[in-house]
Amino acid sequence: MSLEKILSITGKPGLYRVNTQTRSGFLAESLLDGKKISVSSRHNVSLLSEIAIYTLTEELPLRAVFAKISEKEDGGEAISHKSSKDQLEEYFFGVLPDYDEDRVYSSDIKKVVQWYNLLTKSGMTDFSEKSEEDDAGDDKVAKAIEASKLTGDKSVASNSSSSKGSSSKKGGAGKNTAARKT
Repeated sequence: MSLEKILSITGKPGLYRVNTQTRSGFLAESLLDGKKISVSSRHNVSLLSEIAIYTLTEELPLRAVFAKISEKEDGGEAISHKSSKDQLEEYFFGVLPDYDEDRVYSSDIKKVVQWYNLLTKSGMTDFSEKSEEDDAGDDKVAKAIEASKLTGDKSVASNSSSSKGSSSKKGGAGKNTAARKT
């Protein structure tokens, strides 16, 4: 499993692994509980491979930050993301002493630590650079996510305008059917 197939979905807890592409988006599996969900263009999705942390000199990819945490913890879990703000900042300073304190908030640190622990629990401990054979599959995943964002907005707009007239008929039929069943 590589970071290129792991994503965060705004409003949904934990991390998700991309499984397959669908017409309107893709299917993802939760790393927390293994449940599969359909992800459409309405969801705000971030690939972990595309996230970086600000330092005083550059933007460091999340992969490198995870590698530094793993090195510090010898592949084990980090402190709890529920620790106090001061403990989290002190821990992160020990991992990445040159992070930009003005642009990296405590909520960001909390999220990074939480994601690292979740990935470690899921058995992902190799945060090295991706190999060339991973590139082909990962490019497909990135393209599928981008395509669902681009095409999804158009289909949502066209579906919402065309379904206005028929929604009352379908809603009424659904209520009658439900009434007959009870």
